[in-house]
Amino acid sequence: MDDSNAHARFARLLFHHQPEILRAVRMRVPHAADAQEIVQETSLALWKKFASYDPTRRSFGQWAQGFVRIEVLRFRRKRGRRPALSEQALELLATTEEEMAAELDDRTEHLRECLAHLPSRQRSMIHAYYSDEMDVAAIAAAQARSVDAIYKALQRVRRNLLDCIARKLARTDRSGIDT
Repeated sequence: MDDSNAHARFARLLFHHQPEILRAVRMRVPHAADAQEIVQETSLALWKKFASYDPTRRSFGQWAQGFVRIEVLRFRRKRGRRPALSEQALELLATTEEEMAAELDDRTEHLRECLAHLPSRQRSMIHAYYSDEMDVAAIAAAQARSVDAIYKALQRVRRNLLDCIARKLARTDRSGIDT
């Protein structure tokens, strides 16, 4: 992979996972300015080691978590600050956060699948409301429907999506794999 492709790939991955990285740092470091400094150092360390990143072994987010731990420890040593929580408590929080992130990834994937199965009119309404951030009145005007009809349709679609995700999660939980 040439340098420009590596730069672009790294930038996309870092941008996509930046909120997750910041959340992991903020869980360990309460001050926003300190957390931003650690995120910057983590980003730099990730770039320096990016050539060794193997996406077949783990996701970029999981790979970045190891760097977060190291950079938080470096920061604490450099600043001479003691953590407010014990290392054991911090590790327990980190493990819980990783489990929750994995569940959120599953839910996000299931949402994508459920959205793909919606009728095109419902999918375009959801896209207009959430992605395009159109208000209900604008959607109603575009679809030549009443505002109340759009509110009710959005409510039905949300309920259907929630049920679809719940069914997929239940199947995953029972079988250990998604069916």
